[in-house]
Parts: sequence; structure tokens; C-alpha cells
Amino acid sequence: MVTVENLHRHYRVGGQTVHALDDVSFEIPAGRYVAIAGPSGSGKSTLLNILGCLDHPDSGRYCLDGTDVSTFDDERASDFRNRRIGFVFQSFHLLPRLDVLENVLLPQRFLRTPDPSLHARALELLERMGMSARLDHRPNQLSGGQMQRVAIARALLMRPALLLADEPTGNLDSKSAADVLALIGEIHAEGQTVVMVTHDHEVAQRAEQQIHLRDGRIEHALAA
Repeated sequence: MVTVENLHRHYRVGGQTVHALDDVSFEIPAGRYVAIAGPSGSGKSTLLNILGCLDHPDSGRYCLDGTDVSTFDDERASDFRNRRIGFVFQSFHLLPRLDVLENVLLPQRFLRTPDPSLHARALELLERMGMSARLDHRPNQLSGGQMQRVAIARALLMRPALLLADEPTGNLDSKSAADVLALIGEIHAEGQTVVMVTHDHEVAQRAEQQIHLRDGRIEHALAA
């Protein structure tokens, strides 16, 4: 499903070169649940951005579901990202002026050809998330756990090949965090490929495979 070969990504900061990723390689089979862990500054966010087609490596190769996306221009990357990758963020990234259903349906606005089946899928996902009674609520009327459930539904709307979760429990209380992690586990159990970035050791242990980064390199990799 995911093949990463010899990825390098560096930035110029204050006249110095920072090697955010330094010769990173790994593979993730379809249906695997993977945690990318490491301290701040280890390269987790940079790697997530490349996996999500939000950034490009300076060199190396990244293939998702048989497609080499590492050389896509911004337009192709944006279209591929909308169709094949789902995102769940720590800060939810819900639009405050849209209600719950409109937020979940947001990805369809970027389709070149409308898909009328997505409305029914959004309703189905929100029912599964326990949010059917709040379709017309705005984000400021929801708890943190509820907002994350809406974000997960939105991430799954397009039936993505890859679900990326960036510290998905970072802004949640312990009960809501446990509920969200259980939900992600259920989604994975149904065959979804999941990659989660976390600095929390206990959260990382829920995954089948762990990739630990330090100073832009893979320090070690663990399998359950």
C-alpha cells in the first residue's frame, strides 16, 4: 500500500540546513495500522505531510496504492489527496460556519464530477459515529470528542486508501481520547490502512507496527 524509499527533506532555518528527513525508507502493507512516533523535531510532521501529499520530498520515492505521487505537481497532488487520503487532525479542522453534515460533505466540493451517493454515505457515517441527532449543529455546539467524530466521518467520506491521523487525541480528555482510539481501531479492523502520528507511547502501542523517528532518521521499527 505504502512504499517509501530513501526520502530526504531539508529546510533552511536561520542560515542553517535542517535535515527533517534523512534517508527514510519503509513499507506499509494494505490494512496495516502503523504508529509513527518520536520526540518533537524528529521528523514526524514532515513525514506525515509527505504521506498526505501536502509536501514533496527533495529526493526519494513515495508510492501509495501503486501510484508514485512523489513527483506530482500541486494540482495533481491536491486531486489525488482529496480522492485517496483521509485526514484526522488534532485540532479537528472543522469549518465553523458549516454544520455537521456540511463539514462531512466538504470533500465533495473539490470533485470535478459530482457524486450524488456521497450524501447518503455521509449520513451513514454520522449515524455510525453517533452524531445523527446533531446534523444541523455547528462545531461550537459540540464537545471535543464529538468534533473529532465528525472529522473522522469526513476523512472516511471518499473511502480513502490511506487514513492519516495526526495526534488525533491531543486535544481530548481521557474518556473522549479512549473513545476515539477505539473507533479508529474498529475502522482498522474493517480493513482500513491507518497511519497515526503520536508522541504518546501508550497510544503508539495500540498499532500493529511502530516506526520511531529521531533527528530525521528511523531509530527503530517495532511490530506487534
